[in-house]
Amino acid sequence: MNLEGKPRKDSLELIASEVRKCTKCPLSATRTNAVPGEGNPSAQIMFIGEGPGFNEDRQGRPFVGAAGAFLNELLQSVGLRREDVFITNVVKCRPPGNRDPLPEEIQACSCYLDRQIELIKPAVIVTLGRYSMARYFPNERISRIHGQPRRIGDLTVVPLFHPAAALHQPALKETSISDFKKIPKIVEEALAARASKQGKDQDDHDNDNTESLEQLKLF
Repeated sequence: MNLEGKPRKDSLELIASEVRKCTKCPLSATRTNAVPGEGNPSAQIMFIGEGPGFNEDRQGRPFVGAAGAFLNELLQSVGLRREDVFITNVVKCRPPGNRDPLPEEIQACSCYLDRQIELIKPAVIVTLGRYSMARYFPNERISRIHGQPRRIGDLTVVPLFHPAAALHQPALKETSISDFKKIPKIVEEALAARASKQGKDQDDHDNDNTESLEQLKLF
């Protein structure tokens, strides 16, 4: 609510403020800084990782350690910068010892992620790692579907290996580089699909209006 008692309009800044004060799960008790996410508020591509690590917890920013440096390299390889995309995680606070996020922790953060997606309206979501992949493909294995875009409603979702996994397993590094090179074409196709759908929706709306006018003429 604002000072006049009216509901505040949602924004990425408002979400970030709420995340930094959040106590919805026990991770809030062990964090140094919450990590809401950052990037272009009108990004065509949104990257969703798993959770903050040591460096992210210290700085309050996503992907700033070794995995972040590799992600920057991957972005540059396809002509992108961090400023062009939006980067966040399924959990906004670091799990102790960099353990995997628990289901209840992911659920506690899901409202923030849902709102970020709704505000940004990306054409493509790239999931980084199996926990963010499971948000969209709960029964799949990342080793089977990595690099394969799939339409989910108005979104195109592309599961990729987490950059940290690629750094620890040399074979996955080449796979990640190869998968990343597909992204520009995937984005192009996703934008075309969205434009086509919007055009069809507008045609349907115009047809409905025409039919309503014709019916009125009968009276």
